[in-house]
Amino acid sequence: MQKNIYESGEDYLETILILDERTKYVRSVDIAAELGYSKPSVSRAMGILKENGYITVEPDGQIKLTKSGLKKAGEVYDRHRLINRFFTEILGVNQVTAEEDACKVEHVISEETYQRLKAFVENKI
Repeated sequence: MQKNIYESGEDYLETILILDERTKYVRSVDIAAELGYSKPSVSRAMGILKENGYITVEPDGQIKLTKSGLKKAGEVYDRHRLINRFFTEILGVNQVTAEEDACKVEHVISEETYQRLKAFVENKI
Protein backbone atom coordinates (compact mmCIF):
# COMPACT_ATOMS: atom_id res chain seq x y z
CA MET A 1 0.00 0.00 0.00
CA GLN A 2 1.73 3.13 -1.23
CA LYS A 3 1.36 6.51 0.40
CA ASN A 4 2.65 9.94 -0.42
CA ILE A 5 6.07 10.57 1.05
CA TYR A 6 7.51 13.72 2.47
CA GLU A 7 10.70 15.59 1.72
CA SER A 8 12.86 13.36 3.92
CA GLY A 9 11.50 10.23 2.24
CA GLU A 10 12.26 11.72 -1.17
CA ASP A 11 15.79 12.51 0.02
CA TYR A 12 16.29 8.92 1.11
CA LEU A 13 14.98 7.53 -2.19
CA GLU A 14 17.19 9.91 -4.16
CA THR A 15 20.21 8.90 -2.06
CA ILE A 16 19.50 5.19 -2.56
CA LEU A 17 19.34 5.79 -6.32
CA ILE A 18 22.61 7.73 -6.36
CA LEU A 19 24.42 5.17 -4.19
CA ASP A 20 23.09 2.30 -6.29
CA GLU A 21 24.39 3.97 -9.45
CA ARG A 22 27.74 4.52 -7.75
CA THR A 23 28.27 1.18 -5.96
CA LYS A 24 25.46 -1.21 -7.01
CA TYR A 25 25.11 -2.30 -3.36
CA VAL A 26 23.32 -0.08 -0.83
CA ARG A 27 23.00 -0.66 2.90
CA SER A 28 21.59 1.50 5.70
CA VAL A 29 25.11 2.30 6.87
CA ASP A 30 25.95 3.66 3.40
CA ILE A 31 22.89 5.91 3.45
CA ALA A 32 23.75 7.13 6.96
CA ALA A 33 27.29 7.97 5.87
CA GLU A 34 26.15 9.73 2.69
CA LEU A 35 23.56 11.89 4.45
CA GLY A 36 25.33 12.31 7.79
CA TYR A 37 22.38 10.80 9.68
CA SER A 38 22.44 8.33 12.55
CA LYS A 39 21.97 4.64 11.78
CA PRO A 40 18.79 4.45 13.94
CA SER A 41 17.26 7.37 11.99
CA VAL A 42 18.04 5.68 8.68
CA SER A 43 16.71 2.33 9.92
CA ARG A 44 13.45 3.96 10.96
CA ALA A 45 13.13 5.67 7.57
CA MET A 46 13.89 2.44 5.71
CA GLY A 47 11.11 0.74 7.66
CA ILE A 48 8.65 3.40 6.53
CA LEU A 49 9.82 3.25 2.90
CA LYS A 50 9.58 -0.54 2.97
CA GLU A 51 6.12 -0.44 4.53
CA ASN A 52 5.00 1.96 1.80
CA GLY A 53 6.34 -0.22 -1.00
CA TYR A 54 9.24 1.95 -2.17
CA ILE A 55 12.09 -0.37 -1.18
CA THR A 56 12.87 -3.96 -0.33
CA VAL A 57 15.53 -5.08 2.12
CA GLU A 58 17.35 -8.29 1.30
CA PRO A 59 18.35 -10.74 4.07
CA ASP A 60 21.97 -9.54 3.76
CA GLY A 61 20.84 -5.93 4.37
CA GLN A 62 21.02 -4.75 0.75
CA ILE A 63 18.41 -2.10 0.02
CA LYS A 64 16.78 -2.10 -3.40
CA LEU A 65 14.29 0.30 -4.91
CA THR A 66 11.02 -1.23 -6.06
CA LYS A 67 9.56 -0.21 -9.42
CA SER A 68 7.57 2.57 -7.75
CA GLY A 69 10.56 3.54 -5.60
CA LEU A 70 12.76 3.80 -8.66
CA LYS A 71 10.13 5.93 -10.42
CA LYS A 72 9.81 8.32 -7.48
CA ALA A 73 13.58 8.51 -6.90
CA GLY A 74 14.14 9.19 -10.59
CA GLU A 75 11.58 11.99 -10.61
CA VAL A 76 13.18 13.67 -7.59
CA TYR A 77 16.70 13.26 -8.97
CA ASP A 78 15.69 14.63 -12.39
CA ARG A 79 14.12 17.69 -10.73
CA HIS A 80 17.25 18.17 -8.63
CA ARG A 81 19.60 18.02 -11.61
CA LEU A 82 17.50 20.35 -13.75
CA ILE A 83 17.11 22.94 -11.00
CA ASN A 84 20.82 22.73 -10.21
CA ARG A 85 21.60 23.28 -13.90
CA PHE A 86 19.29 26.28 -14.04
CA PHE A 87 20.90 27.82 -10.98
CA THR A 88 24.49 27.27 -12.15
CA GLU A 89 24.38 27.54 -15.96
CA ILE A 90 21.70 30.17 -16.42
CA LEU A 91 21.73 32.18 -13.20
CA GLY A 92 25.46 31.78 -12.51
CA VAL A 93 25.02 30.64 -8.90
CA ASN A 94 28.13 28.94 -7.47
CA GLN A 95 27.97 25.14 -7.42
CA VAL A 96 27.82 24.71 -3.64
CA THR A 97 24.93 27.14 -3.20
CA ALA A 98 23.14 25.80 -6.27
CA GLU A 99 23.38 22.24 -4.93
CA GLU A 100 22.00 23.22 -1.53
CA ASP A 101 19.19 25.29 -3.03
CA ALA A 102 18.25 22.66 -5.62
CA CYS A 103 17.90 20.12 -2.81
CA LYS A 104 15.34 22.38 -1.14
CA VAL A 105 13.44 23.48 -4.23
CA GLU A 106 13.10 19.99 -5.74
CA HIS A 107 10.60 19.06 -3.02
CA VAL A 108 8.30 22.06 -3.23
CA ILE A 109 8.20 23.06 -6.89
CA SER A 110 4.82 22.46 -8.53
CA GLU A 111 4.61 20.19 -11.55
CA GLU A 112 3.47 23.11 -13.72
CA THR A 113 6.41 25.30 -12.70
CA TYR A 114 8.83 22.40 -13.09
CA GLN A 115 7.60 21.64 -16.61
CA ARG A 116 7.93 25.29 -17.65
CA LEU A 117 11.39 25.52 -16.08
CA LYS A 118 12.39 22.32 -17.87
CA ALA A 119 11.22 23.69 -21.23
CA PHE A 120 13.06 26.95 -20.58
CA VAL A 121 16.33 25.24 -19.61
CA GLU A 122 16.19 22.82 -22.53
CA ASN A 123 15.71 25.71 -24.97
CA LYS A 124 18.51 27.81 -23.44
CA ILE A 125 21.23 25.20 -23.12
